[in-house]
Amino acid sequence: MEKKDRVQGKRQKPISAGAERTLQQALALHQLGRLAEAERLYRQILQQDPNHIDALHLLGMAALQAGQKERGVRLLEKVIRIRPDIASAHSNLGVALRDLGRFTEAVASCDKAIALAPESAEPCNNRGVALVDLGRFAEALTSYERAIALKPDYAEAYSNRGNALRGLHRLEDAMASYDKAIALNPRSAAAHTNRGVALEELRQFDEALVNHERAIALKPDYAEAHNNRGITLRDLNRLEEAVASYDKAIAIEPQYAEAYSNRGLALRDLKRLDAAIASYDKAIALKPNYAEAYFNKSLCCLTAGDMAQGWKLFEYRKKMVRPMGYRPYTRPTWLGEDDLTGKTLFLYWEQGLGDTIQFCRYARLTLSRAARVVMSVQDPLVRLLRPMEPQIEIIGADQEPDDFDFHCPLMSLPLAFGTTGETIPSAPRYLAADPALKAQWAERLPPGPRPRIGLAWSGNPIHPNDHNRSMTPALLQPLLSINADWFCLQKEIRAQDAETLEGFPKITLLGESLEDFADTAAVIEALDLVITVDTAVAHLAGALGKPVWILLPFSTDWRWSPDREESAWYSSARLYRQPRIDDWPSVIARVKADLIVQFGDNEINMASGGSQSDPPKS
Repeated sequence: MEKKDRVQGKRQKPISAGAERTLQQALALHQLGRLAEAERLYRQILQQDPNHIDALHLLGMAALQAGQKERGVRLLEKVIRIRPDIASAHSNLGVALRDLGRFTEAVASCDKAIALAPESAEPCNNRGVALVDLGRFAEALTSYERAIALKPDYAEAYSNRGNALRGLHRLEDAMASYDKAIALNPRSAAAHTNRGVALEELRQFDEALVNHERAIALKPDYAEAHNNRGITLRDLNRLEEAVASYDKAIAIEPQYAEAYSNRGLALRDLKRLDAAIASYDKAIALKPNYAEAYFNKSLCCLTAGDMAQGWKLFEYRKKMVRPMGYRPYTRPTWLGEDDLTGKTLFLYWEQGLGDTIQFCRYARLTLSRAARVVMSVQDPLVRLLRPMEPQIEIIGADQEPDDFDFHCPLMSLPLAFGTTGETIPSAPRYLAADPALKAQWAERLPPGPRPRIGLAWSGNPIHPNDHNRSMTPALLQPLLSINADWFCLQKEIRAQDAETLEGFPKITLLGESLEDFADTAAVIEALDLVITVDTAVAHLAGALGKPVWILLPFSTDWRWSPDREESAWYSSARLYRQPRIDDWPSVIARVKADLIVQFGDNEINMASGGSQSDPPKS
């Protein structure tokens, strides 16, 4: 946000020549960054005239630049009390309020500045920044475009406009906006690091790192660029370097709550859980309403097995800038305390398909509490889950019951039932395939004595951790020497994977034949084993009670407790973890050894990819 140093408009009364010289000296020192000396001269002027507008305003700006945010706000508010018609004071107060996390007040201050100076671009830009903080990206975009219309060469507004476009998931447009900012001001460190953030979201991590480092070269004390660099290094699995980058950001800006929270993520990936929790706690101490830090801490607590604390903090996901599990119903949320006798409880999905499969088990528990239970799930799961329990009404993703008394997202049910590691509802199976579909698929799959094994090597490509949890099918090649019938359980195959699979005719692709997860469940029921990465197929196989071997990255999701080979959620699951970051070959070698133990040493010649399995019958 741009901060204007001088007040525009007339002063209340004439200023003496001596005071004017003192003010000019103070301003020169201020612009050189010699804040303490500038403040001394501003105070000297204010001793003679306590209501001197320019001195008050500039003293407030100096306080903000020195990190004294509350004091800066008080001084700017005093300026406005004396002269409420000064647009730049309102705009700069908006900047200060935004720095304090008072985003709604910041927008209101900018609105006042715009009303007083409708031809000024800076308040529009500042308003946009606060709106982005509120997650109101479309409104922010309008503000930035107004700023640019008023000032076409406004590089900062183009850079910030890119942030709004990024929030709207218009990444290519965001890149164009950052490029325009850089063309207007090649030395804009903010535009370079913002461009890096967009590249990060495009999964172009190496190029993103180049942009962050360019920003740091332009402005070595740029804490935000060091923080952004840490995020990219974490995604590149350069975890120790990521921690060091966050440490640098914090050294520059000790009150940088976001850097502490991000540092906790990298420490968690390094399996240093106590250090990660301490980092989250520091972020929360600096920013007590920081929902993202509470949520990150919840995942760390759940990973460590502290479910009592973990489920409680997990509720902060509903308060994040991009909330999860939050629906603004006027009816109350049920978290286990209210009496549901004679009431209708509405349960609903909130995150991925695998999450719905994992947590739908709790719906049965609610039947003992409520007279009626309605559950909304993603459309690919409707046909699978409808037979789960006749008393539970299953509806589609965008549907709601005509009337209900309480509501609850599925992933809040463990909190509602006080789930601990010892009380996880972990029946050997709680889902079943449709008998008719099961019979159809059993007939379609090739008969014979060979074991039938299902495979899934990648999940949703937009998942933030997809680059760690998914693998390429080429890595599975050592397994194909086992004399078995292999079936791909993924409905979608990535283009680059399809090329690889042309050389692996042993793997039968079922994708076009799988209408939804009801079909996938029927196929799994006909298999002897499922081998999969951490995706919805893993949860489905576990829910069906089918033996499932889950291939996990070095740093796993919270639900796969660290350093265990069994799952507390699925009794039929066996967990295979990377011993080192990115070490899939070691995982595959262990899986192959266990396959030989399970099915016997019946390896075959794998020249040219091995023999073709019989295709499914039409």
